[in-house]
Amino acid sequence: MRKDAIDRRTILTASTALAAASVLPSGTLAQAPAPATLPARGEFVVRGAHVLSMDDKIGDLTSGDVHVRDGAIVAVGANVAAPGAQAIDGKGMICMPGFVDTHWHHWTTFLRSVMRADDPKHTYFPVTFALGVHYTPEDSYRAVRLGMAEALSAGVTTTHNWAHNVRSPAHADAEVRAMRDAGLRGRFAYGPSLGAPNDKPMDLDDMARVKKDVGKDDMLTVGMCSRNIDGNNKSRGAIDGEMATKEWTRAREIGLPITLHTSGSASVQLLASHNLLGKDIQLVHPLNLNQKDFEALAKSGTHYSTSPLGEAGRSGEMQFIELMQHDVLVSMSIDNVTAERCDCFACMHMLQTVNRHRTGNKFKLTTKRLVQMATIDGARDLGFDHLTGSLTPGKRADLILVKTRGPHIETLGDAYDALVQLAQPSDVDTVVVDGRILYRQGRFTGLDYEKLVRDGAQSVAALKARAKWS
Repeated sequence: MRKDAIDRRTILTASTALAAASVLPSGTLAQAPAPATLPARGEFVVRGAHVLSMDDKIGDLTSGDVHVRDGAIVAVGANVAAPGAQAIDGKGMICMPGFVDTHWHHWTTFLRSVMRADDPKHTYFPVTFALGVHYTPEDSYRAVRLGMAEALSAGVTTTHNWAHNVRSPAHADAEVRAMRDAGLRGRFAYGPSLGAPNDKPMDLDDMARVKKDVGKDDMLTVGMCSRNIDGNNKSRGAIDGEMATKEWTRAREIGLPITLHTSGSASVQLLASHNLLGKDIQLVHPLNLNQKDFEALAKSGTHYSTSPLGEAGRSGEMQFIELMQHDVLVSMSIDNVTAERCDCFACMHMLQTVNRHRTGNKFKLTTKRLVQMATIDGARDLGFDHLTGSLTPGKRADLILVKTRGPHIETLGDAYDALVQLAQPSDVDTVVVDGRILYRQGRFTGLDYEKLVRDGAQSVAALKARAKWS
């Protein structure tokens, strides 16, 4: 039996490893020996939790049970009969759907150790571009696996792997394998490679291959991560409307949903002028839009992902409010964890705070609505709402238990208020994905986190050497 507290100095021997571990909740590094495969699905029932179902027909229960069997939710209610099922004590905890992240550059995860907030040469874009062009498939695998671990520890059960540095078919396969090995639900958005010429199409044939290889899968879907089309982000490249039409037409023929960074009106109007907006389009970063944009987005059914922690520091207004006023679907995302952290609670709180600042609460954005954005709306955005996003019998069992005992959250009042205003990732006690218990009492059950950190540190050192980065 391993001791509960490990000596970090024996595990994290490099500063890069320390940086990679620093954003996870305290206690996360105390792990049981990792099994060779993901934990098996079984039958269990969460008893006596404060249940937030995100299902209007079921509602919420101050003391309720959730019964899971073979990966599916069987029943939600008070005193659910579940003879023979393993009982999980939910008293003092909120039981809710897992968070659904809708935009996260997992390939950048372990680069946080190279970042320096106050040195312009060591911020996100210079670092990711300089080191990203030297990634091997193994580097991509390691970074994504580390990002998936952070996601799990923070209560994320579905993630959108926004892979805008797919350097080869082998890199694509490595990221897909990392997602499968982690056991999360998600979408792999196949993107370009850094530094690729903007006048040449992306590898559309390999994108089609990956879609075919993945096939019909409830755990993993494939999409297209498009290059920018407005030129605002030169380090990531920018294409014109003609190239976008060519690439997006092929993506739609393959059956791939499309995602794109925007952060400005020019891209929305360019997409509209080429008749490219639609229900299969997710745009990211709602900043610097105008009334004409809002109307075009609403008419076309295009949806948006907002990344509150990063966007709050950018120029321009965070316009999730205007989008919601125009009935545009808005979901929530992490973006990256090089300078921020995976903290869906902080993201919800940031959106609440921005709304108060901008509208004085004249726009009604309740704490329950914010939790919906982080769960069922994210599932709708990614097309997983028939499987996840709510605790609905028949859906797959993607759920989390959030502790409500601690100096910052003790004496629970309104559960939604607690999640948005008080909770933090270290309060996540249990994470279940597709009926598999992947995180229990603050510990991973299906991965060797210490090895992920060591592997990440090794990759960073090798990348810096190949790039001659100091």
